[in-house]
Formats: sequence, structure tokens, C-alpha cells
Amino acid sequence: MVGRMFLMETGVDKERLAALRTRLSETNTASSPELRALRGTPDDHELPLAVWLLDPAGALAGGLAAHTWGRWLHVNHLWVDARHRGAGLGARLLAEAERIAAEDRACVSSRVETWDFQAPGFYRTQGYELVCVIPDYPEGVKEFTLTKRLTPRSPG
Repeated sequence: MVGRMFLMETGVDKERLAALRTRLSETNTASSPELRALRGTPDDHELPLAVWLLDPAGALAGGLAAHTWGRWLHVNHLWVDARHRGAGLGARLLAEAERIAAEDRACVSSRVETWDFQAPGFYRTQGYELVCVIPDYPEGVKEFTLTKRLTPRSPG
């Protein structure tokens, strides 16, 4: 293969993207006993999770969009309307998502990415620990990754 010419292309190609994902998944599965054990189990299915808060008029006051996979909750978006901030609604949204993930989906951990101007302090007050800071993502902004161990609530 030394000296062989390869053609390089750019552009979005859905078929190639699907093949890339499949081949990478196969390579990763072959390389990791943990991923091999996960494959084909219910925990290997990415499931969406959403929690909504509506005001008395039925308007959206806040929401959380997440997914679970590999016994992890991944919080993708958490937002509370400015008129309702400071009332603990974000904590309620997060706690409900964590409860569903732990009790209904057997998740053991949660993760979230947030920017420095958003809510790293909020997540820390909810029991999340900082595991990574990426400076200049985007330029001038820091992105934080935080994680938390989840424990199901004891009945009654």
C-alpha cells in the first residue's frame, strides 16, 4: 500500500456516514470487552427523556431534554424561563430526570456539558463534580463537563 494513491473527498454523504458509524461501532466493540458486553442489551439503546414544566396558563416555563444510554443519563438541554428563575424549577427538572433515569432505566451516573456563562455552579449545587474544562469552545468561552453518581430513592 505504500505509494498507493487515495482519493480524498469532502461533503456530507448519508450512506458513507452510516457506513462510518457502523464500522467505527464494530471496531470499538471488537476492541472493548465492556462494549461487547453492552451490545444487544436494553442498556445499549439510546432512549430520549424529556421533562416539562408548564405555568398555570399552560405555557412552557421550563424543560429538560436528555437521553439515556449505557446506564448513563446525558442531559442535553435544561432551560427555565427568566420569569421563573430562582424558584428551584431547574433543580426540580433535573431531579425528576435523574429519578426516572435511576429508578426506571437503571442508570448509575449522569453527565452534562455547560458553558461558563450558563450553569456550572448550579450543577455543582446539585451534586455534580467537574471532570473537564475545555477553554475556547467556542473562542472566549469555557465548556465544563460535570458528572454525578445516581442512586435510586428508597421506597416509602
